[in-house]
Amino acid sequence: MLLSLYRSLRSYRGFILGSVKREFQARYRNSLFGALWTVLNPLSMIVVYTVIFSHIMRARLPGVDDGMAYSVYLCAGLLTWGLFSEITLRSQNMFLENANLLKKISFPRICLPVIVLLNAGINFAIIIGLFLGFLLMTGRWPGMALLAMLPLLALQVLFCAGLGMILGVLNVFFRDVGQFFAICLQFWFWLTPIVYPLSILPEWVQRLLQLNPLTNLIGSYQNLFLYGQWPVWNSLLPILVIGVLFCVIGLRVFRRRVGEMVDEL
Repeated sequence: MLLSLYRSLRSYRGFILGSVKREFQARYRNSLFGALWTVLNPLSMIVVYTVIFSHIMRARLPGVDDGMAYSVYLCAGLLTWGLFSEITLRSQNMFLENANLLKKISFPRICLPVIVLLNAGINFAIIIGLFLGFLLMTGRWPGMALLAMLPLLALQVLFCAGLGMILGVLNVFFRDVGQFFAICLQFWFWLTPIVYPLSILPEWVQRLLQLNPLTNLIGSYQNLFLYGQWPVWNSLLPILVIGVLFCVIGLRVFRRRVGEMVDEL
């Protein structure tokens, strides 16, 4: 099954890359600054969070006597959460938004999730590049531990792709899925230690939040960028297992229902 999917994607790589290019261009068409907004938006977010939390609110992490540590901690969590939310939210609507394309053109439907992942990856690459530039200029380069970012990203994309595939197929047949997940995402954000460190919570709450597969993943990003620490790989085993399970379920549901989706759309 995986080999056939790979062959389909390879045969239609021109269609995939062309779609990614068109979507990127369409996003900034008729705007004065064009693709420059891709840089300005995340750059302004980094500057705002740094100024507000480091200099105005003077927020501090427990046990860390560093005025900018909380800003780095917050940006690391928000940027990686942004990748997760962008992939899942766009995946849940990828078949609905391309209904006309699905009805008129014959192509492997698996191309659509790949297009979503590539677009999200381009946006994230620009954003994280600016963040790394910020760390370099402020003397907070994480060193060799930055290499750990690649397997962390692979884990995150695996998890997001599987979950997004399931949501995308279900949302075609049950339109309430998209609305329900958008609400769940709001709760999920606050149940993930992004704006607060896990250590400030009671132990029983910490144990509950450890059930969240994103807790250790985003915590690994934060420790990497803030302290230059390598991830505790054993703690990431749950999200690896869940990600593989989601991908298997998502691909099976997709293959069984792909013929019915066009009629449903």
